[in-house]
Amino acid sequence: MYKVFVNDKPLFLTNEIFKETDFQFFLLDSVDIKHLIVKMFRNKIQKAYLFHPDEKEIMKTLKAKIPVNKAGGGLVYNKKGEVLFIFRNGKWDLPKGGIEKKEEIENTAIREVEEETGVTGLRIKRKLQKTYHVFKRNGVYKLKIVHWFEMETDFEGTPLGQADEGIEKVEWKNPAQIQEALQNSYENIKLLFETEKLLQ
Repeated sequence: MYKVFVNDKPLFLTNEIFKETDFQFFLLDSVDIKHLIVKMFRNKIQKAYLFHPDEKEIMKTLKAKIPVNKAGGGLVYNKKGEVLFIFRNGKWDLPKGGIEKKEEIENTAIREVEEETGVTGLRIKRKLQKTYHVFKRNGVYKLKIVHWFEMETDFEGTPLGQADEGIEKVEWKNPAQIQEALQNSYENIKLLFETEKLLQ
C-alpha cells in the first residue's frame, strides 16, 4: 500500500477492499484524480482510498494520471547524532529538491542538501523509503516523489539556509528536539521517522 499526502491528508493506494465507512473509496482506473485532489485541498475529503487490483500496477497507474516531479533529499546526521532540519513556510522540514537532467538521484540528494543548508562533506549511508505528496505549481497539480537517503557528515561549520528557497533557519536537532519539531512538520516527514524507526 502507498500513502500519498494531499495537503497533509492521506490518500491510500491499495489492492485490498476495506469494509470501513469513515473514508471515501474510489477505483483508481476510473477516478477523476484532479477532482479528488481539489476536494482534498478544499478539506471536503479528509481521507480517501484508491483501489487497484494489481499492486505492481498501482503507482504506474497513478503516474499516468498526474505529472510527476522526482526529487532527492537527505536525513543528515552529524558526529553528535543530531539531525539536520530546515525551517520553511512555517514548518520544520528536511532538505530536498528536484532532480536535474541526467543526474543520478543520489547526486540530487547530496547537491540539494548542500545548496539548501550549506552543509558539506556528505556521505550516503543507506537509501530510505520514498515519500509521496501532491503539490500545486502554476495551476497544475503534480505528484512529488522524494527519494530519501540517510547521510552523515563531519561538517563543523555553521549551516546557512538558502534564502532564495525561502529557508529561514537551518538547525541540528537532538532526539528530544526532533520530537518537538515533528509536532510542526509535514505528515510525510513524520512518516519517514516512524517507518524507519529513527526515534528510539
